[in-house]
Amino acid sequence: MSDIYSDTETHLESGSTLVGAHGRALREVSAEQQTVEQTLVDNVVMSFVSCEDPRLRELMVSLVEHLHSFIRETRLTEGEWATAIDFLTRAGHITDDVRQEFILLSDTLGASMQTINVNNQAYADATEATVFGPFFVEDAPGIELGGDMSFGAPGEPCWVEGTVRDTDGKPLGGARIEVWEADDDGLYDVQYDAGKRAARAHMFTERDGSYRFWGLTPTPYPIPDDGPVGQMLAAVGRSPLRAAHLHFMVSHRSARTLVTHIFPEGDPVGWKDSVFGVKKSLIKKFDRQRVGTPTPDGRAIDGTWSRVRFDIVLVPSDG
Repeated sequence: MSDIYSDTETHLESGSTLVGAHGRALREVSAEQQTVEQTLVDNVVMSFVSCEDPRLRELMVSLVEHLHSFIRETRLTEGEWATAIDFLTRAGHITDDVRQEFILLSDTLGASMQTINVNNQAYADATEATVFGPFFVEDAPGIELGGDMSFGAPGEPCWVEGTVRDTDGKPLGGARIEVWEADDDGLYDVQYDAGKRAARAHMFTERDGSYRFWGLTPTPYPIPDDGPVGQMLAAVGRSPLRAAHLHFMVSHRSARTLVTHIFPEGDPVGWKDSVFGVKKSLIKKFDRQRVGTPTPDGRAIDGTWSRVRFDIVLVPSDG
């Protein structure tokens, strides 16, 4: 396996030295000033005492406490807060039916991935979940098993096959599989035209849980970086590149719906994925086939192609 995927901790430890000054900043504030600031926190928290929804009250109180802690520990300036408000305003203005800047923000801050971690804890040998991404659409065309979901999108053909089963090993026939990906130019269909449909499709598994289709060999691409999120990444010296991946959403009446990707082994972006979506179990070997190598279904391909196997295990609906 390529070194880029060999050691998660190498990439996670690099930020540990950035933490530590915040607590010292608050300790240097006078006791009188800390009392003023804490009184405000207490008053805001008390403002939710009449909220009849206990979960909403819990969320709002925790949000206020963490937000005020951030402001106090960093000694946030009024100018910095105004910049943050302007950033969020611009994120709202650029958001439309195709582009969701707030999903990009959530993804690039790791909030999307952390929410997935919290809500999809390990269960037996079930396939791990990862980020949904901003480019899923509801009306993906249906294809027969073995069909081509690229619909003419540019890229190297890739044969994808596998099975869907539950954690007891039972095949899940009739499972719905949604797949979507960027093309070789790093763009999703909706980035060309909101109504265009290519490099996405849905299909249903056979009675034995098997599935198969032609897609594209995934390649790295940048998330949309011409808006405020891209400006944020540039300002902090981060790349907008996503690790190469192929999206899956798999559902069955007896199982919990899974949203995940698979990532090619040896990808040059790897753990530096801009939305932190890579998981070791989802890294798969995409075997590149030489020109002239027979395809599984007899399709004639003028050039190289790849193949990958992805066996999917779903958590039971009551799991």
